[in-house]
Amino acid sequence: METVYVDKHTSLVSDCKKGNRKAQFELYKLYAGAMYNVALRIVNDEAEAEDVLQEAFLDAFNRIADFRQETTFGLWIKQIVINRAINYLRKRKMELVSMDDVEIADEGADDAEDNMLKVEAIKNAMEKMPDGYRVVLSLYLFEGYDHEEISHILKITENTSRTQYMRAKRKLISLLEMKGVER
Repeated sequence: METVYVDKHTSLVSDCKKGNRKAQFELYKLYAGAMYNVALRIVNDEAEAEDVLQEAFLDAFNRIADFRQETTFGLWIKQIVINRAINYLRKRKMELVSMDDVEIADEGADDAEDNMLKVEAIKNAMEKMPDGYRVVLSLYLFEGYDHEEISHILKITENTSRTQYMRAKRKLISLLEMKGVER
C-alpha cells in the first residue's frame, strides 16, 4: 500500500505559489523552530544553524512552484534543511572514514537502554562528538533515516554509515558515563 501524506497547510502552500508573502511568513513561523533544531543537531553551531535555516527557507520559497505536494511541506523543507546542513559540514571539510572492510556487530538490545537516557545529557554529549559521528547519529536516531538513506545523503557507503553510527553510539555512551548519567 502506498503512503499517503495529508498536508494540513495545503492552502498556505497554494498561496505561496501565488506569491503571497504573508503565507510564506505563516509557513516560516510554523516550521522554523523545528527546522532550526534539525540544522543545529547536524552542524552543532548556532550561527550556522541559523544560516542553514534562512537559506533553506529562501530556497524553498524560490522553488515553491516545483513543490508537487507528493509529501507534506514539512517533510519537503526538512529535506532541504538536512541537505543544506550537510553542505555546511562539507564546507568545513568533514571527513567520514570509509569502513567497507570492517565487520559490524548487531545493534540489537542496547537501543532500549539508550532510550532511557536524559535528553539534556544526550544533547550536551552530542555537542562534544566529532561531526561525522554526530551527523550519522542525528540522521538515524532523530530524523528517522535508515542507513541506505544516510549513505545517499552523505555520499558514503551503507557500511560506513552503520560503522559511524555504532562508533557514535559507543562514544555517546562513553561521554554520558563520564558525566555520571546512568544507563
